[in-house]
Amino acid sequence: MGNFVANEGLSIFVIIVWLGINVFLFVEFYLKFLVDRWFYTRVLLGHALPWARAPAACLNFNCMLILLPVCRNLLSFLRGSIQCCSRTAARQLDRNITFHKLVAYMIAFHTAVHIIAHLFNFEYFMDAQLNRNSSLLTFVLSEIGSGDNASFLNPIRSNETNPTFVMFTTVAGLTGVAITLALILIITSSVEVIRRSYFEVFWYTHHLFVLFFVGLVFHGFGRIVRGQTENSTATNNPLVCANRFEEWGRDGSGCEVPVFAGNQPGTWRWVLAPIILYVCERLVRFYRSHQKVVITKVVMHPSKTLELQMRRKGFHMEVGQYVFIQCPSVSRLEWHPFTLTSAPEEDYFSAHIRIVGDWTQALYEACGGDKNEPQEAWKLPKVAIDGPFGTASEDVFQYEVVMLVGAGIGVTPFASILKSVWYKRIQNNQEVFTKNIYFYWLCPETQAFEWFADLLHSLEGQMEERGVSDFLSYNMYLTRWKQEDAEHYWVQHQAENDPITGLKQKTHFGKPNWDNEFTSIASKHPRTKVGVFLCGPPQLGKSLEKQCLSYSEGEVKFIFNKENF
Repeated sequence: MGNFVANEGLSIFVIIVWLGINVFLFVEFYLKFLVDRWFYTRVLLGHALPWARAPAACLNFNCMLILLPVCRNLLSFLRGSIQCCSRTAARQLDRNITFHKLVAYMIAFHTAVHIIAHLFNFEYFMDAQLNRNSSLLTFVLSEIGSGDNASFLNPIRSNETNPTFVMFTTVAGLTGVAITLALILIITSSVEVIRRSYFEVFWYTHHLFVLFFVGLVFHGFGRIVRGQTENSTATNNPLVCANRFEEWGRDGSGCEVPVFAGNQPGTWRWVLAPIILYVCERLVRFYRSHQKVVITKVVMHPSKTLELQMRRKGFHMEVGQYVFIQCPSVSRLEWHPFTLTSAPEEDYFSAHIRIVGDWTQALYEACGGDKNEPQEAWKLPKVAIDGPFGTASEDVFQYEVVMLVGAGIGVTPFASILKSVWYKRIQNNQEVFTKNIYFYWLCPETQAFEWFADLLHSLEGQMEERGVSDFLSYNMYLTRWKQEDAEHYWVQHQAENDPITGLKQKTHFGKPNWDNEFTSIASKHPRTKVGVFLCGPPQLGKSLEKQCLSYSEGEVKFIFNKENF
């Protein structure tokens, strides 16, 4: 229970508060449209009226939140500000994309309810005009405002009007269609398959959020849904006058013809502040992206992995941070996130880029990856850098015991950490709070281990010389192999160094037994908080998080942290 509270307690509290506010707003606005002012509107629309207005209030609230999790500079500032006070609170900021998705799902849900309710509303509006019987209150209400068209209740002004015509000729209709189409495209292009296989589609359609917010702000200006004015309720009490509608406007009847008006547009009050914050965020990114970046070295690693070493004036980083990289010669609009693999102590910053798509392939070719001869410096492409931005890995040196788990190219943030460890403990002889690091690297192919083999060799040798070899325990796992390769390596397994990595620590075949690994670490470090850091696929994350939650109060606490950008 203790590990569950430590890992998930604050997240669950935030989600409960967020859901609670959604429920409160829904109920509050549902009841708000059951008062006397909206009596005549409900005569036409029934309960479809509050069912349309309540989700609209929830939409305003969630649209206020949706931009905040992607204001990365704001999150980095908040992370640095609260980190000294509460690691748990700072860790929640690393789940910004998860919260962004939850808010998006809530927006989609309330949009669907809002649209369905308004479809019923327009059907009821149309029925009131088609049933032209002056003995019916619905028809009498629909005829109000026919002369001056100033205080109408029914936006469909005649029985010859098509609801589709109203939809595409009014502010509310046009903006509603634009909002809906933009939302459908944004959500459908954000599914995992499209985002990973066709990133450009995801990237470009996501920028339809501009159209979405413009439509959202102006959607209420049409004032399609109208209620009785406060002054009118004094001269026409709907509870008294509804059954005497034939006498409306007659002298001595006490029931004047009701006057209707729409609410003042209020969405802008909800979204103005987040939009200003996001604009400031984009201005900061724009300024930083125009600072000169120099590529000092390009390294082609096995398995088509490109390493860029770069410099930029005034660039400062922490371990595990990431940047967005743009290459104008490839695309002027696309920015892609990459974890920094250099250490803060180095005089350059670097990123390892695995070639898996069109953009990375084009960058690979622009840097001369497809050529045998070295590329001259002046021929290297220009790049722009936005960042760095904070991640969970920044907290790594705040734990006494640390587990680092990387899968394939997911090892990149931990390369930065291990390099920083080398500089702190070996080169500068600097003490750090962290006493033990358990490093796990899972790779599907042997060539990938060559990416940071030199770093691991150096760490291994230097730590043995200084008698601190127990500080870093590293475990390599080859998750895919051919049987003949396994037999070959098994023959050489008795050699002093591993035949795959060249390290003294032997490479394991298959996947780790996490039960055994966690049990072993728990037995070695009782009553200790262990930071578990992962950069890898969601399935591995679920497995590790389950292990972290399985230890009860009184035992070692495993605090799960996952890279999420």
